[in-house]
Amino acid sequence: MTPDRRKPGAKKQPTNEKPAESNQQAAQSPLYWLAPVAAQFKALAADTANEGRFKQVVKALKYLNANPRHLSLNTRPYDDPAIVGPAGEKVFEAYAQNQTPGAYRIFWCYGPLRSQITIIAITEHPND
Repeated sequence: MTPDRRKPGAKKQPTNEKPAESNQQAAQSPLYWLAPVAAQFKALAADTANEGRFKQVVKALKYLNANPRHLSLNTRPYDDPAIVGPAGEKVFEAYAQNQTPGAYRIFWCYGPLRSQITIIAITEHPND
């Protein structure tokens, strides 16, 4: 360990070096959207009456991208066997809203790449 050669009370000079990315940030991959989902998202963004709902969906997508198991998403497997991913993958639902009539959900699956998430639908919960 090298001794600190600064005078007592002197502040350390800032450097222009950026800290290295954490492993979690480096491991994140962008979300993959199916074409109908992009249309659903654009329609929700354009609807000024649902601006709050759109913000909640965006926030949920950020959480989903960072950590699909984030507690506020309440992620769980979707139980309808008729709904599967594009290649037959298991589908999960994540909450964009909770305890709201017509609460929005994000339906997603893993793939096509191992570390990638495919968004299948952004819609009101089908059972509401």
